[in-house]
Amino acid sequence: MTNATLNFETAPAHQILAAAGKKFLRPGGRAATEQLFEWADFKAGDTVLELAASFGYSAIALAQRYNVKVVGIEKNPESVTIARTNVRTAGLENQVKIIAGDIFHLEAILGKFDYVLAEAILSMQSPPGKAKILAGIHNKLKLGGKFLSHELLARDKEEEIHTELARVIRSNSTPLSESHWIDTFTTAELQVQQHQTGKMALLNLPRMLADEGIINTFKVLCNIFSHEPSRKRVMKMRSVFHKYRQELGYIILCALA
Repeated sequence: MTNATLNFETAPAHQILAAAGKKFLRPGGRAATEQLFEWADFKAGDTVLELAASFGYSAIALAQRYNVKVVGIEKNPESVTIARTNVRTAGLENQVKIIAGDIFHLEAILGKFDYVLAEAILSMQSPPGKAKILAGIHNKLKLGGKFLSHELLARDKEEEIHTELARVIRSNSTPLSESHWIDTFTTAELQVQQHQTGKMALLNLPRMLADEGIINTFKVLCNIFSHEPSRKRVMKMRSVFHKYRQELGYIILCALA
């Protein structure tokens, strides 16, 4: 296991999974993110602001694949250090910049961007938190810029799911229904142009194999099941995901500023 300083009882779920080596932490998996990128239609030289850049994997992949310039904002100091090392190792210091910062204070970042990317970020915020972040996103986008979002969907039982997820994920996880997500974006003056929903796939073994590959999936599972605190947390998460398997899903949205 990585990150020996992590408190496995209280840490948010994404930190537990990342410590086990899981690279793709999106509710719809890689396939949903790929659909977002198709809608984006990136051009070489475009600028992208990624919220909660973690270890920099997404920022590096975007720069390599589309020849865009990426600024990633990340709050966790250890993650910032790791991300900067990963960027340097990839030889992308002229294209990717990882900065320490808070997604609630995007005004601290200079300039405006062609795109803002946020995956599994807004779901973890209260309604006022969602509104504040979306206002910041709107202000960071150029006129006609695109916000690319990948989030948790609650088809029904929103309040009940919020309570259960907050207990096991250790964050204020508040997924919304399809109509409520669109309304929330509209209120922030972000006009949804395209969106898609599907089944939750975060801890689904076939999806893990597709996203992580056989070798990394094996490593992640070994790390989880050989480490009791991680195993307990992940099994609790999986139990809630299974309980609400008919209600929980993912939603991806492409919205214009």
